[in-house]
Amino acid sequence: MTLHLKSEQECTCEKKVMIISAHPDDEVLGAGGTILKHKYSGHDITWLIATGISEEQGYAKQVVEKRQAEIQEAAHLLGVRRTYTLNFSTTSLTDGSIPALIEGIADVFRQEEPEIIYSVNRSDAHSDHRILAQALFSCTKSFRYPFVKQVLMYECISETEFAPALHENVFVPNYFVDISQHIDEKLEAMKIYASEVGDHPFPRSLENIKALAHFRGATAGVDYAEAFQLVKFIDK
Repeated sequence: MTLHLKSEQECTCEKKVMIISAHPDDEVLGAGGTILKHKYSGHDITWLIATGISEEQGYAKQVVEKRQAEIQEAAHLLGVRRTYTLNFSTTSLTDGSIPALIEGIADVFRQEEPEIIYSVNRSDAHSDHRILAQALFSCTKSFRYPFVKQVLMYECISETEFAPALHENVFVPNYFVDISQHIDEKLEAMKIYASEVGDHPFPRSLENIKALAHFRGATAGVDYAEAFQLVKFIDK
């Protein structure tokens, strides 16, 4: 079941972009600068969040309300037109969740018909990321979802680099986006999730987020960049 959290305005932009995250903050960590670049290019941006927190799960009402406010604030800063949540319990996705995830993702895809999809990485240390990516790939078949033209996985600092060091888990960056003009705004977006940010050497420090972008920028020949693994590109 899907739930609209926010609708700002209808958009008839040519490019339709969807960012998919297991949890709020994944989107900023992995693709915040790229989404901002889409925003300033006038593209139509939607956001799908697979999990959520609730009082029924034992979270305090204030914590749940704070998380909803963070999502709204992040969506506004990133230029998201509409946000969906599938409301699976956070940290609880399993293989048994995949059929329902596919159903929820497919429903959103049919409504929004995204052309460019940014997804969590399929081999991250967090099981929610892995299960979500697996479900997503079932919703990118060209004969059922002909509007999908690009699928890219983003790296999520504190998850991607902590996956077991096995060849099948390697994140292979082969697509880079120059975010030099947006790095400061990306860091401001991350500050929205204050409880998820710590001091170095904690991976999700502002210092480390900026350092990763600086490193990826060096590979791409720019000041700051975000790196993706291109999974599908259909030129039509």
